[in-house]
Amino acid sequence: MKRVQVFFLFMVLMIFSITAVACGGTSTSSNPPADKPEDADAKVDLSYVTEQIEQYKTLPEFRAPGEPFDAKAVMKGKSILSIPVSSANPFTENIEVGMKKVAEEIGFEFTEWSNQGQPSQWVQGMNHGLNQKYDLIDLLGGTNPSVLQPQVEAATKAGVKVVSTHLSGFEQEIPYVTENLGIDYNKAGRLLADWTILKTDGKPNVLVISSNEVVSTESIVNGIKDEFQQMCPSAKVTYVNVPIPDWSTKIQSEVQSAIIRDPELNYIVPIYDSMSQFVVPAIETTQSADRVKIATFNGTPFVLDFIRQGKVEMDIGENLDWISRAIMDAEMRLIAGLPFVDNENIPLYIWDESNIEKAGNPAQLSTGYGDAYLEGYNKLWGISK
Repeated sequence: MKRVQVFFLFMVLMIFSITAVACGGTSTSSNPPADKPEDADAKVDLSYVTEQIEQYKTLPEFRAPGEPFDAKAVMKGKSILSIPVSSANPFTENIEVGMKKVAEEIGFEFTEWSNQGQPSQWVQGMNHGLNQKYDLIDLLGGTNPSVLQPQVEAATKAGVKVVSTHLSGFEQEIPYVTENLGIDYNKAGRLLADWTILKTDGKPNVLVISSNEVVSTESIVNGIKDEFQQMCPSAKVTYVNVPIPDWSTKIQSEVQSAIIRDPELNYIVPIYDSMSQFVVPAIETTQSADRVKIATFNGTPFVLDFIRQGKVEMDIGENLDWISRAIMDAEMRLIAGLPFVDNENIPLYIWDESNIEKAGNPAQLSTGYGDAYLEGYNKLWGISK
């Protein structure tokens, strides 16, 4: 494993293990329940899942999240402090880079509160934001408001807006903050189910690997369950929870055992694609690559390279630079007193062997998604070049 991959995994393990209550071990459950519908064995209509997959293999288009506004006028003299889950996490740090770029283009004060993922450091950041009278404090990508209740409440009482971003699905409620900016994690889960239904001709036998302590997991897994129940109730699906600190020690053994135990297993769905680095060795060790495929979510570059190498079949990606601009757009609107846009409006994009070369070789962050969003946001903010 390359050094950068080891470092990335280490930081992810550390980060998420402190952001929510851990589940305490590995557990399994099956879907559908014993009382499956009478028509569960009926032939599955593949037209809908085919349409969904093809829709998300189309290059993303920009959709304005709201009415245009004069961003430079709105943000004159304003300031935003962003507290990422960890400055050492490449995912959130690259979003921070994009947010800083937007602040420079618009012309306002933007500060990242550097930290190593410790809640005590988040507390220090909140206190700094309050004491320095920032207009808005952004809690990015896993900085959990639930462990910052006193600080968030003190900030909002003093008139400082607090926004949690890229943390939850649309349907999940995040307490204490002024606003929560969600993304469609539920849809990502549905697409993962759709892919396995389509590729197995309506006969999916799937092992889903989750980490239930992560806030977004509930939304993704609910999407998977609902889609199978609606579109393919005869699907055989097993759910295994592996808390993030256990990824390196338990995922490979769980997958190997599942493959050996069930010779008809045909898909592994690790809901966060960095899990794939432990799934791939399990498939290779059991020599089952011909029958067991991987479909996953996030679009992390080293996993996109796995697609090129034939080790992962599909990955649902999201453009981090696009995320940066979506967050800035919503937060500037909130500062301006405009209607808050609680949807990041981040398009999901399916990567597979047919388009993987667009991601670069090796794959690069925010590459291959097109640049329509750049012109779109510039026009929206009145800074067209």
